[in-house]
Amino acid sequence: MMQTFGNRQIDFARKYPPLKLVVMPTSALLTEFWHKIVATTDAKGRSKMAACVFALVLGIGVVDFFLPFDISLLVFYFIPVGLAVAALGWQAGIATALVSVGTWMAGDLAAGRRYPSFLVASWNALIALGTYLLVVWLLWALLRTQRQIESRVRSELLREIGQRERLEKEVLEISERERRRVGHDLHDGLGQHLTATAIAARVLQGRLTALGIAEADQARKIVELVGHAIDQTRDLAKGLLLADIEEERLPAVLQEMATATSDQFHVRCVCQTLEAVPLRDEATASHLYRIAQEAVRNAVRHGAATRIWISLAKVNGAVTLAIVDNGAGLPPPSTRGRGMGLRIMAHRSQMIGAVFLAESRAEGGTRILCSLANEEKQSSGNPFP
Repeated sequence: MMQTFGNRQIDFARKYPPLKLVVMPTSALLTEFWHKIVATTDAKGRSKMAACVFALVLGIGVVDFFLPFDISLLVFYFIPVGLAVAALGWQAGIATALVSVGTWMAGDLAAGRRYPSFLVASWNALIALGTYLLVVWLLWALLRTQRQIESRVRSELLREIGQRERLEKEVLEISERERRRVGHDLHDGLGQHLTATAIAARVLQGRLTALGIAEADQARKIVELVGHAIDQTRDLAKGLLLADIEEERLPAVLQEMATATSDQFHVRCVCQTLEAVPLRDEATASHLYRIAQEAVRNAVRHGAATRIWISLAKVNGAVTLAIVDNGAGLPPPSTRGRGMGLRIMAHRSQMIGAVFLAESRAEGGTRILCSLANEEKQSSGNPFP
């Protein structure tokens, strides 16, 4: 029976593990409370803090009134004085110090305490007031130094963020410029060269056919292969030289890209889009297209994907672009190297005010999401069946 009970107890402990209470350290609570006090800037919050300081002074005075004369509560007046300095400023700290000394003296006199002379009472009051004023000065100097450091750090952070955004914008502009240059080279250089090669091969085919030579059929195949190369070159150049896209043409352009991807890389690329997508302007449509283009290129070249799904739909009222593949997925962050693809896609999303998400799927592959809405809307729907 004891063994059975012991086994039941073990099973119960495994099934219902003990609750873990998360207790915030006292230092963390005090730090959070201090930051809230220092950050009080609105009129309503300052009014509440002033009322709290007055209530503390009054409460300490009432308690001091009922205690014997040999028990002093002067040290407790540091609390409202410090709160007044932190939340309301050094002027409020001085006023609180004066009110605290006056409350302390009035309470003692009302309770029947008698001083040998007026000079002794004045001396005690001046000593207490001087101590409070010293605390006010020290605390205000500390707060001013803290705020100066925070302001300096905030300025440095804003400067670094601005510099980083400028660098990202320059990188994006450089990539666009290089993209156009490569597109022009393909169209005007390689494309023309392949066209000349196709013409020469066709002439050669005609001569071989006229002479009745058997190699004429092989020349015809060369002409067909060169023709396919010309078509692929034109498709590449078209994608690279594509200018700003009109917002109503984005679904059609994405469909063309999916078809070209299937033909060029021999993968299954499916595009599901809405006929009318409510976008703000041409820049938004262009950035969404470039994000889809980069995601598809990464899926084919780096992920070795054989199936790619492109979706442009409204998810809970938010226009969401999604690219999903069945490739190898994203590598761990420590082994991703210095690739710029994800960074450029994230920066493009930021430029149009969209939420960007890149993650590996549990069933394999990669999911890229770009949603023109907040995270709550974007995470509550699925653009794929």
